[in-house]
Amino acid sequence: MQELLDALPSAEWLGAYLSAPQTWWQIGVFVTGILLARMLGRRLQSRLQPVIRPGVTNEVTRTAMRTGALVLVPAILWLWLLGANAAARRLGIPTELLRPTMLLVGALALIRMSVFVLRHSFSPGSRLKAWEGALTVTIWILVALHILGWLPYIAQALDEYALAVGEVRISLYTIASFALLVALLLLAALWISNAIHWRVMRSQVLDESLKIALSKLSKFTLLTLAVLSAMIAAGIDLTAFAVFGGALGVGLGLGLQRVVSNFVSGVILAFEGSIKPGDVISIGQIFGAVQALHARHIVVHTRDGLDILVPNENLLTSEITNWSYEGDRRIRVKLAVQIAYDDDPERAIALLQRIARELPEVLADPGPEAVIAGFGDNGVALELHAWVGDPERVMGARAELYRRIFKEFKAARFTFPFPQREVRLTQPPARGASRSAGTPDNRAGSARGRKRARGAAPRA
Repeated sequence: MQELLDALPSAEWLGAYLSAPQTWWQIGVFVTGILLARMLGRRLQSRLQPVIRPGVTNEVTRTAMRTGALVLVPAILWLWLLGANAAARRLGIPTELLRPTMLLVGALALIRMSVFVLRHSFSPGSRLKAWEGALTVTIWILVALHILGWLPYIAQALDEYALAVGEVRISLYTIASFALLVALLLLAALWISNAIHWRVMRSQVLDESLKIALSKLSKFTLLTLAVLSAMIAAGIDLTAFAVFGGALGVGLGLGLQRVVSNFVSGVILAFEGSIKPGDVISIGQIFGAVQALHARHIVVHTRDGLDILVPNENLLTSEITNWSYEGDRRIRVKLAVQIAYDDDPERAIALLQRIARELPEVLADPGPEAVIAGFGDNGVALELHAWVGDPERVMGARAELYRRIFKEFKAARFTFPFPQREVRLTQPPARGASRSAGTPDNRAGSARGRKRARGAAPRA
């Protein structure tokens, strides 16, 4: 701690330094650089604005230009200070103020670029703001410590607190270096993966499922390489973690079996192409359109406006009906209709075909057809077969066809048969009545009634 305090400049030295001519020369160079950078930056940004609008260039170029526009002013100022520093050294002029100023300007450019990458990699929210704040504070603290000359002392102090596991020595300095390198390399990996994602998604040659698979694979590969590179740069021996990594892999394999299964299933589905965004599927009681494919699940948008998350594993182990497989979205609709035996079935068939042809959802090729399906107990069974071009409009087309059939058949005086049952009740004659008073039929009916009554008595 005393070494850190001794590294601080004294008040006498600070007063003498501020009154020196070379100090004001460096301040003048810095102020001139700010004015020059703002003037050139505004002109260049005004020229870049028409280019970075959506639809003018591809997404990768537009993202790169937007990133460059954000760091344009700090970059121009940094180049100005770099040139001034080189010229001052050649002329033998002190540059104690220019060097830390260059670090501050570089930190500002790094912060702007990092925040831009974070905002384009994660959804807005409190967590994103927390990451932005933590990254900004960390960069400024490191730059300030470097300018003050405290960074070597702090690194040495952190390196003294270490934990030895066999031949591996892990100190607080190693952990801090690893965390910082991981953060920076992950930001770079996210930026590159987003650029690859937009490039792949705009391709007109690749299949939709292959686009998603390549995007996921590239992102996973880049993130893995970022973590491994950070470990190597931090001085961590990867060979020493072979046994530990194997045990950890077995533990994760047992504990995260379903998670890994869903991830592998998602990769298989993406490369196989059996389910793509926009497909209409039904799995169990779920029917809807696939909105997106993720690493763990897919999003199915139902007719009720609900977004249901279906695990990828279920898509490989369950029976799925893909109503738009391989781009064929035509669905045949079958409607059952009955008419009375007194009606003309040929006229009913012609009317059914005309009703189907007049519906906009029904395709003209193949055209609708109606047939006699059989003879039922109550009437003649007819079936209407019509093709609809969109699976999501099947239910609406079916309901509209039934409505029009009911209306047109009523207008054409067709009869819709329905089951009817006729029940006849016979009662025995009143007590004391003479048997000879009735007709033979009445006497027979009375006899049957008495027989039934006698048969029903034991049950009562």
